[in-house]
Amino acid sequence: MYSKRFTTYLLLLCFCCFPLYAQYKTTTPINFIVVFVDDMGYGDLSSFGHPSIHTPHLDQMVQEGQQWTNFYVGASVCTPSRAALLTGRLPVRNGLMSDRFRVFFPDSKNGLPASEITLAEQLKKAGYAAHIVGKWHLGHRKAYLPTNHGFDTYFGIPYSNDMDFVPRPDLQSSYWELWKVHHDKLKTTDFHVPLLRGTTVVERPANQNTLVQRYTDEAIKIIETHQQDKQPFFLYLAHNLPHVPLFVSEGRKGKSKNGLYGDVVEEIDANVGRIIEALKENKMDKNTLVVFTSDNGPWLQTKHLGGTAGMLRDGKGSTFEGGMREPTIFWGPGIIQPGRISALGTTMDLFATFSAIAGVALPKDRILDSYDLSPTLFSKKSGKRNEVFYYRERELYAVRVGAYKAHYITKGGYGEFPLTVHDPPLLYNVDEDPAERFDIATQHPDVLKKIEQVVKAHKAQLHMPEDLLKDRDKSYNNLQNSKR
Repeated sequence: MYSKRFTTYLLLLCFCCFPLYAQYKTTTPINFIVVFVDDMGYGDLSSFGHPSIHTPHLDQMVQEGQQWTNFYVGASVCTPSRAALLTGRLPVRNGLMSDRFRVFFPDSKNGLPASEITLAEQLKKAGYAAHIVGKWHLGHRKAYLPTNHGFDTYFGIPYSNDMDFVPRPDLQSSYWELWKVHHDKLKTTDFHVPLLRGTTVVERPANQNTLVQRYTDEAIKIIETHQQDKQPFFLYLAHNLPHVPLFVSEGRKGKSKNGLYGDVVEEIDANVGRIIEALKENKMDKNTLVVFTSDNGPWLQTKHLGGTAGMLRDGKGSTFEGGMREPTIFWGPGIIQPGRISALGTTMDLFATFSAIAGVALPKDRILDSYDLSPTLFSKKSGKRNEVFYYRERELYAVRVGAYKAHYITKGGYGEFPLTVHDPPLLYNVDEDPAERFDIATQHPDVLKKIEQVVKAHKAQLHMPEDLLKDRDKSYNNLQNSKR
């Protein structure tokens, strides 16, 4: 009798503890929100170690969700990083990495190819609505805008907020001097960046003091719309801050202990809190998965106007850890198991992960660089990703396999020190030495051989198409009309 009762108890326990995902998969579709900020460093949130920037809403998401400490982007600058997230592919596969120009500019002629399948297009196969609010930066010409890449609606700026600078007589200086010398004199009207709704310009220059709030207002309207129509949705909320120039709403100015940069980060945190609250008020918090991360590391060359990578080395533009490892949070009460995750993950993995959750088969006609993270999200099982490829321009600079990372080429963010080719490669154990201080190549020739085999297999299936960033309108005259 005892044995039968015990068996019944175990069966009931197993049933009750059965992953909630299995229930959602057969009943309520899961909505997806990706909050993608610009140039935020690994160390810029209080939950990731910052001592003076206060981010209570994101910290609460960490407590209720998963904090990923080994999460990467597909590139260390804006355009290719965004392409990687939306396509699930390394950007060298679609022509959005270049030896000449690292991002799209207002005079660029091309954009994300129509042949690429975006996450928006992928989820539409399962009946999802798709929306983008914020920065696009994958081609500003009409043919390349989000509404031609699977998104139903678009409200945001088409490229970086530092572009379309309108010269002023009192600010005659180089690009870098704007931030080092004149940052306190800059106005939002100095940057003639357009704000679009769909393909129509609704404001130019965009009032950057209020964009964080207005983006959030738009996101909340989308949430409320789908609470009423019950259609599952994917929302890609891509803030153009804390990329310079830094602007903040009047009520947030001077509130942080970390100057203007801290003000901006804390305003983003507060507005993420508004989104979480809207989900709760609309009873959508139990069927919505929210991901928060950054497009690349901090822009260290902008000095105190940039963030920090914490203990990681270097920042934006480089293939050291500070350039491509990002602070990442997955939040979904009742959907995912809370905890601190040290498994490897990348923004490219969102493509396979969201597809698996939505029940959409992955495309078979192309190579994807995307792994399904749902086993880790739902039951903390080990992930399948064991490698990270660090490309800069059109060269493979470094590769991580497990705990070890080999550097074949090194160069600081935006050319702070010269390019160096390493033969043999530098080798770091980035679990033991995340700051990449101690080269252990001579002690581990076997590890280098293993990594070299991974590189060989990777390159054997790599087709690198034409560089789409190189084509620009030579008649365009702008302060940013140079290689950055």
